[in-house]
Amino acid sequence: MKIHFIGIGGIGISGLAQYMHFRGHTVSGSDIKDTIITQKLRKLGIAVTVPHSADAITDQDLVVHSAIISPNNPEIVKAKAKGVEVLARREALLKIIDDRKVYAVAGAHGKSTTTAILTSIMNGSAIIGAESKAFGSNVRYDSSTDVMLFEADESDGSFINSNPYCALVINAEPEHMEYYDYNYELFYETYKAFIKSAPLKVLNGEDPFLATLKDEVDALWLYPTTEIQDIKYVLLDDEPHTRFRLKDLGAFDVWGFGKHIAIDASLAILAAQESMDIEEIRKNILNFKGIKKRFDIVGFEKDRVIIDDYGHHPTEIKATFESVKEYASLKGFDQITAIWQPHKYSRTIDNLDAFIKCFDGAAQLIILPVWAAGEAHREINFEEKFKDYKLTIADKITRENNCVTIVKDGKNLQTIDKGLIIGFGAGDITYQIRGIE
Repeated sequence: MKIHFIGIGGIGISGLAQYMHFRGHTVSGSDIKDTIITQKLRKLGIAVTVPHSADAITDQDLVVHSAIISPNNPEIVKAKAKGVEVLARREALLKIIDDRKVYAVAGAHGKSTTTAILTSIMNGSAIIGAESKAFGSNVRYDSSTDVMLFEADESDGSFINSNPYCALVINAEPEHMEYYDYNYELFYETYKAFIKSAPLKVLNGEDPFLATLKDEVDALWLYPTTEIQDIKYVLLDDEPHTRFRLKDLGAFDVWGFGKHIAIDASLAILAAQESMDIEEIRKNILNFKGIKKRFDIVGFEKDRVIIDDYGHHPTEIKATFESVKEYASLKGFDQITAIWQPHKYSRTIDNLDAFIKCFDGAAQLIILPVWAAGEAHREINFEEKFKDYKLTIADKITRENNCVTIVKDGKNLQTIDKGLIIGFGAGDITYQIRGIE
């Protein structure tokens, strides 16, 4: 087929586009601007046009678009006028992975990490919502098997259409509630439908909602408090690892720090054990090297480390910050500088009390302007709300020689050249902290 993806620069759509390209289809796409992702796609031989234009629609058989694309997009309008089938990503999944044995990983937090851990353990194609550092992409294609290791997204309900053979759910904390019209019953019923559609279910039995399903579904249940034991944080080749014992399966080492990493890894291990020897799993999990923008060590000197983290929800940030404190202790750093770029006014305001508690233990907190993600400006008094921290309100950060400089009103306020420096956010902070223009 000839398939055109609108919004191809997004991590989710780009994954589907690459996968269909690897399967031999002729793939094209468009987005509003060039990014690192669109540049990588072009290097694969995928034609990408910028910005959106009706001229991008020529002789395609199918047009797929991300959830945020307007029905008035000129490419959608032209495709429909030509009689070309137009599907949202959610609908397109029914065509793209309908013939695969899908291990679908869902949850509000940890699904990218868990999917990437699963790809280190198991053979199979993979589509992840982040770049695995083990193979330098968010997509892996394996033509030798029909197994698909897939990060299933609840933000637009598309996980319902992921054709799960295995439904692996880390947690079901309410998130992206605007899609569900803030209807919690609808949100949880959608999760339940996803879980019940899979022959194999691997579930976190200590999640408040999932725990209510114990009498309804036959699943491989994980009870982290009692079944994950002897958690230790160790440096292997100076890289952070969590060591833990799982049930009666022995000890495992996995890249990263934190109890949440042990939970993610344990769920992946239980899913893989259905078809693999446990000793092979124990060896293969060491192939996991983390994922880009999740506790991503992007600068390393004797007296300082710079970390980029995608965390943009308070639950994520709090868990990662606890890991940061462990890592700083092992490295002998007595100073942690946290740099936060809030993501969306709605998320920030809805969770403000929880965000205030996230950075406990930071020697300094720097807050950048809210990354609006298309939302209208709303006033938030960060100076007042975060007054208990050593706080700096800044416009941006720059990086040079593995040092981070804080900028406000065009002036350099401070250069941080020691200790552990970590940036949190899903906006362009990832480029700022990496020194990428």
